[in-house]
Amino acid sequence: MKETKAYSAASATSPLASDTIQRRDATDRDVEIDILYCGVCHSDLHTVRDEWSDFMPTTYPCVPGHEIVGRVTAVGDAVTAHKVGDLVGVGCLVDSDHSCSNCANDVEQFCPSATFTYNSPDAHLGGVTYGGYSERIVVDESFVLRVPTNLDPAGAAPLLCAGITTYSPIRRWGDIKGRKVGVVGLGGLGHMGVKFARAFGAHVVVFTTSEGKKDDALRLGAHEVIVSTDAEQMQKHAGTFDFILDTVSADHDINAYINMLGLDGDITLVGAPDKPLPVSAFALLFGRKSVSGSLIGGIAETQEMLDFCGEHDITADVEVIPIQKINEAYERMLKSDVKYRFSIDMASLEGE
Repeated sequence: MKETKAYSAASATSPLASDTIQRRDATDRDVEIDILYCGVCHSDLHTVRDEWSDFMPTTYPCVPGHEIVGRVTAVGDAVTAHKVGDLVGVGCLVDSDHSCSNCANDVEQFCPSATFTYNSPDAHLGGVTYGGYSERIVVDESFVLRVPTNLDPAGAAPLLCAGITTYSPIRRWGDIKGRKVGVVGLGGLGHMGVKFARAFGAHVVVFTTSEGKKDDALRLGAHEVIVSTDAEQMQKHAGTFDFILDTVSADHDINAYINMLGLDGDITLVGAPDKPLPVSAFALLFGRKSVSGSLIGGIAETQEMLDFCGEHDITADVEVIPIQKINEAYERMLKSDVKYRFSIDMASLEGE
């Protein structure tokens, strides 16, 4: 085992602080990675503060981070997909049972035995898995992804969660070229949804409660912006959308957006509000509309997404921070004070 510098939380009320963790030695099928950048996801904050205790309680110490980009430093004897020096990524998953129907169908994210990158039972060392707020990580080669070398690694890191979370439902919906696609919210997820929808050839419309976000939405690729608090603007576009990606995790009226859908339109949720959202049955019945949800994607789809980003030069808009500013970053995230994702420069761990 290797001692590894990291930042961890000791409890739900403790700030993240410098720590030392153990990483396993690489097995025959493992890839050892020196982490260059790790994106900061809102899930990190929820987990650190044990806000999802009802369905995913946090085990401490907790080392978050599942938006990882780094360089391969060692590979096991049976590894064929990666070599030392490769630029690679690790997302939300580091293992699965490799045998269930979901794994066979390349949707490992729904494997009942999926091992998440952090706060998940660690079959190798016992305890729980530790994430990317650390110097290095060791992962089964099946869950290590190729990162196109033309992409800025700091901006590529959030693709491993925010990227695939928005790419997957857009791809699953079908060919959106020339279709009218809405994106609700312009934050860490929403700004990626805009970039992907535009790259796929859709007519992209951003819904926002803030008039001040209009210029940024247009810069990111939106064709139009609707201020959702303006009833006249909303009515003008009612019944005209083919697909809407809802990225908002705060409480909001989803029926207002269902009303925007045309015949057979779908609104897919990727945000996760704390409380259930009331849905009007009549809003769905009249127009054969649907409401669906989406998590992340499987490994094959995540690789497809990264390759697509390489071809279209898509990365997240990031603010790069040292690990020492992570607690401040969490507080800023709560205020939506970032455009649009934090990315931690893990070289900042060297002085710890």
